[in-house]
Amino acid sequence: MIRLSAIILMFYILSLAEGCTIEFDPEIRTDEELLVVEGMITDQNSVNRIKLSLSTRIGKPVGTNKVTGAVVTITDENGIVTTLRESPAGTYVTDSTVFRGRTGGRYALNVKVNGKSYETGFVEMLPVPPINSLYYEKVVITAARDSNDIDEGARIYVDSYDPSGKCLFFRWDYVETWEYQIPYNVVNKICWVTERSDEILVKNTSLYSQAKVSKFPVLFVSNKSDRLKETYSILVRQYSVSEEEYNFWEKIRNVSQNVGNLYDVTPMSIQGNIRCCDDPEETVLGYFSVSAVTEKRLFIHDTFLGLPVFVTYCATDTLQGVLPDTGLNSDYWVIEDFSDEIPPFWVITTFKECADCSTRGTKVRPPFWEEF
Repeated sequence: MIRLSAIILMFYILSLAEGCTIEFDPEIRTDEELLVVEGMITDQNSVNRIKLSLSTRIGKPVGTNKVTGAVVTITDENGIVTTLRESPAGTYVTDSTVFRGRTGGRYALNVKVNGKSYETGFVEMLPVPPINSLYYEKVVITAARDSNDIDEGARIYVDSYDPSGKCLFFRWDYVETWEYQIPYNVVNKICWVTERSDEILVKNTSLYSQAKVSKFPVLFVSNKSDRLKETYSILVRQYSVSEEEYNFWEKIRNVSQNVGNLYDVTPMSIQGNIRCCDDPEETVLGYFSVSAVTEKRLFIHDTFLGLPVFVTYCATDTLQGVLPDTGLNSDYWVIEDFSDEIPPFWVITTFKECADCSTRGTKVRPPFWEEF
């Protein structure tokens, strides 16, 4: 999930006019520390996390002002209170053996910290339909005229449908995993790299005759990385959200895509569903989400034209005769061993990532991984 504290605090100070530059003061105090609440509870048998932090000044690292020592609780419509445990600092978690959200349940968040109390109203966990289909289509990125040079990528789509019509507002996120291979005979040759999405993907179907999503574009995988080189996988999670939460994410998405336009929605005007009980005028950032979840995984093992060779820089030198011990596997690494040749020689690299795939990912094969 994209960091809310990074997006919400973006603002614009310049507006260009014809022939001159006009300074614009949005009257936002960038030195003010505001409470930021990020978190979600779901119907999955897993840990739920609520993150608390203080907003940072513009230009400062995000997420460094963690709020510790808070008392964080979740109350359901039956009055059952669940107290979250802080682990690690600034993150408050539920016990998956004790607490699990349920469809149709209503939940409220309460945070007590620094002598103040913050709360949300009750939020209902709406049902979510399964993902009907997750698929990709090849896309030609560039094709030179009168040439066979073609670059291809993959555009990933999702289809969904709720025949009950209860889930009108959808949100998605995803986790990418791809196999990464070093094209040399090294010990750590094959690894897997995982990255989480930082995009805001929402859809409103309330204006249509049915709660149906057709060919919604989740992600475009270009040839600018090595994702499509071997085998690529994406896990897409689908959430049911209320109209209020949909509007929140839509505003955040508009701001993140249109930063710099004087007439865009200012970030400080994007209010979430958290309020300060002691001071109704205090601004609290973030959103407490309550959602049912369904997910689907897609594998792509295909041939794509125009994928560049990403390791052309690796072979940096050749050593002959006797391989010195000094600097081996610290300053340089062997990627090609021709010690049986006469005279013996070795191709070396000064880039560790060219000899050890674990610098980028993990050597442990994911349990869900499929062989092709």
